[in-house]
Amino acid sequence: MRQCVGCQEMKNKKEMIRVIRTSEGEFLLDATGRKNGRGAYICPNQECLKKAVKSKGLERSFKQAIPQEVYESLEKEMTELETR
Repeated sequence: MRQCVGCQEMKNKKEMIRVIRTSEGEFLLDATGRKNGRGAYICPNQECLKKAVKSKGLERSFKQAIPQEVYESLEKEMTELETR
């Protein structure tokens, strides 16, 4: 079980999207859940992403500022998931 950084609900990690920070400081979306790096989880829907941005959930998880590109790629991936 993992906690969403947006809605704060506990869910099975397979139901969520993992965002990781690599040792080089790069932020990636980890669909497999197996890549190395510090991870945070978010539900695959726009509402949780909006809540995470507003509450700075990802910033707290990684203890640093999150580049806007990370939020944009999350939003793009969530849009693709919702259309499936």
